[in-house]
Amino acid sequence: MTFVTAHVLTALYFCREILFTHYLKFKIMTKNIGSIDKIIRLALAGFFAVLYFTGVAQGVFGIILLILAGVLVLTSLGGFCLLYTMAGISTCRAKKQPRPASEPTL
Repeated sequence: MTFVTAHVLTALYFCREILFTHYLKFKIMTKNIGSIDKIIRLALAGFFAVLYFTGVAQGVFGIILLILAGVLVLTSLGGFCLLYTMAGISTCRAKKQPRPASEPTL
């Protein structure tokens, strides 16, 4: 593992720690990434990692792809994307609202 890769992975680890510590402490992040979105993000992250580790993507471009892969993995595992929140997007399925007790069921 190269020196730069070790630093990138360390930085991603600390970003993950800050993200999940913040989440567990304040619980302000709500899930906005659905199952299909998670699968797509993990597949893209794997593809970017393969490009980097096989040497297809080298230099600064490769490091950017590796960082992007880390962000995609973290957002898919956490189920929260800040950009989706800012844009008002949610790919989660809507939760079914329980029927009020006053309405009869047929």
